[in-house]
Amino acid sequence: MNLRSRILCTTALMATLTVIPSCTEKTEEGPFIGRNEITLQSDTLTPEALWAMGRIGTYSASPDGRRVVYQVTYYSVAENRSHTVLYMMNADGSEQKMLTTTARNESDPAWISNERIAFLTDGEVWSMDTNGKGRKQLTQTDGSVDGFLFSPDGKKVILIKSVPYHDIIQERPADLPKSTGRVITDLMYRHWDHYVESIPHPFVLDLASGEEFDILEGYPYECPMEPFGGIEQLAWSPDSKKIAFTCRCLTGINYSISTDSDIFLYDVESGDMNKTKNLCKSCCEFDVVPDGGFVNSPDNICNPTKTLKNQFINTNLKNYNVGYDLNPKFSPDGCYVAWLSMERDGYEADRQRLCIYDLSQMSKEPTADSKAYVTESFDSNVDDFCWAPDSRTLYFIGVWHATVNLYRTNIEGEVTRLSECLADFGSLQMLNEKQLLMERHDMMHPADLYTVTPGNDATSTTMTQLTNENENILSQLAPASCEAHWVKTTDGQDMLYWVILPPHFDKNKKYPTLLFCEGGPQSPVSQFWSYRWNFFIMASQGYVIIAPNRRGLPGFGQEWLEEISGDWTGQCMKDYMTAIDDACQQLPYVDSNHLGAVGASFGGFSVYYLAGHHEGRFKCFISHDGAFNLEAMYTETEENWFSNWEYDDAYWNKDRTANASKTYENSPHRFVDKWDTPILCIHGEKDYRINATQGMSAFNAARMKGIPAELLLYPDENHWVLKPQNGILWQRTFFQWLDRWLKE
Repeated sequence: MNLRSRILCTTALMATLTVIPSCTEKTEEGPFIGRNEITLQSDTLTPEALWAMGRIGTYSASPDGRRVVYQVTYYSVAENRSHTVLYMMNADGSEQKMLTTTARNESDPAWISNERIAFLTDGEVWSMDTNGKGRKQLTQTDGSVDGFLFSPDGKKVILIKSVPYHDIIQERPADLPKSTGRVITDLMYRHWDHYVESIPHPFVLDLASGEEFDILEGYPYECPMEPFGGIEQLAWSPDSKKIAFTCRCLTGINYSISTDSDIFLYDVESGDMNKTKNLCKSCCEFDVVPDGGFVNSPDNICNPTKTLKNQFINTNLKNYNVGYDLNPKFSPDGCYVAWLSMERDGYEADRQRLCIYDLSQMSKEPTADSKAYVTESFDSNVDDFCWAPDSRTLYFIGVWHATVNLYRTNIEGEVTRLSECLADFGSLQMLNEKQLLMERHDMMHPADLYTVTPGNDATSTTMTQLTNENENILSQLAPASCEAHWVKTTDGQDMLYWVILPPHFDKNKKYPTLLFCEGGPQSPVSQFWSYRWNFFIMASQGYVIIAPNRRGLPGFGQEWLEEISGDWTGQCMKDYMTAIDDACQQLPYVDSNHLGAVGASFGGFSVYYLAGHHEGRFKCFISHDGAFNLEAMYTETEENWFSNWEYDDAYWNKDRTANASKTYENSPHRFVDKWDTPILCIHGEKDYRINATQGMSAFNAARMKGIPAELLLYPDENHWVLKPQNGILWQRTFFQWLDRWLKE
């Protein structure tokens, strides 16, 4: 395609885009960004319409269960920023009203009482009446609060604030305040998208006296844990006397190769860390781990260049909960603490089980009665959970066969499925004695809030939609649709793949088709809704999408999931080919002459690998933040436990395993000589998980091979694309590339 043709193609695309009127109003504090009441120019979902949607976030039910407060974030492309506001409604969804009308972000709503709501704005905790009036600032911290949690009695509040941390990146010399260099002495000097020169700590503030203290004062550990942990990693006991919190007592290289975090029980009244108990490791005190495990001394560390799978920490210390343990919640009667628990150290994608600890056993040596895993019969991850009022029953959500549904268990571990929705539930909490308040979404609908009344099983459970945040936009769009297809893999297993069909679908037409490659590598291809990797908008642009639940994805049993580790280029790649080949053979509307493959993270790695192994199937590729050179990736990434578990070994180890040798020998960069297909590479320069040099290297290789290629590089984005105008540019570039090669 020549330059003139490309300009005409781009102009035609732009002509079909929705023109969004301004969603901002000027206030004394600046522009107020609110809900977009817009009229679309067509029934096609465009990038602008997608970014005009409101995004429901944190929500909370009042103590009496009569009302719900929740946050919604709106975006202005013109202003290139977001604005978060708070709404309130009755528990049946009636009388929805906006509570906050300033231009500042007001978020994280929580109830102090039935008549008083707390929230976060400009790094401070405020409160207001249920009519939005009577606003009062409760903290004076110079804007340093990142999260908060009130005690049940309303007298104290946990504040999450960052404290300086210079154990790894040395503090700048006092006489060189404008110097930009960093003297680094150990690993974990970067995490996700930032240099680690501060860490989060929990502070307890007494609201009456104003006295405040840091629970972890003097300790170099994070709570909540970075990069994604929040206030959900801490919990108050019902009597407001204790705090359960999540912490990983490791730093530096130890931290970088271990996922071993624990649940600790802190006595608020004494304030004595020496009385803090580790609920995961034989009632150890804080900052203590068993001999042979990880300690803060390099002399006693496991081999940091090999997988921990077969090392002492996992083979001899399983009773110590050596994997991720996080997100504690007390039972309503205060007798138990439950949390999410992974069994093995160094494996961030291990099965996440629900663990219950009997606090009456805390003074004794651990027995079968003190700690129990109550979701053992559910062969997948528990994503979120809450206690029922009886303190013996728990509700949880988890993925099975590519949908995230509701389940019930109890302290005996009897699991029952309570919903069978072609959708995903995202989170849950108790609304009242009999109902749950839950967030739900699917591939064609963004998040909304629902009440769910659990029955004895899925057939007797009922649910009611409370919010319809984006009804104005969705009602103007022609709907796309999703179908489930099953196929036999090359090794005789049954695999599910989703087929997403365009609006106004005509079964007699041929459609250009995309193979979607999932990331993770252990993330589910469920009924997720994304504001970037959005199947609805892909279908709306005239594409059929084939989305396989290939080897390595949760929701099909632990054996299926674990087949990906150490075999990134084996069966999972065959599964991709099986899905797209089956679609071409069985679905007459799939145009086998116009196929593309797209994906991010491990999906981006998959695209780079397929580029050298697709045997002419695809006409173009798109890789976002994908790993290209696995040898470089091994030492570039910040969380080294990931590469250790997935690759088995450092590439320089002469005694590396067969899986490790196969991994490095099959790295995508070794097959560039077979590349012959146009490719678009996208990467964020603040992505410290998969560094931008990976995307640059892939693009450079393609151009040096003479292959048509483009590089979309973001200097200010991480593994995701978060800014509105960057998001619009991402979507436009994505579809212009696909249209150029698949619609000619």
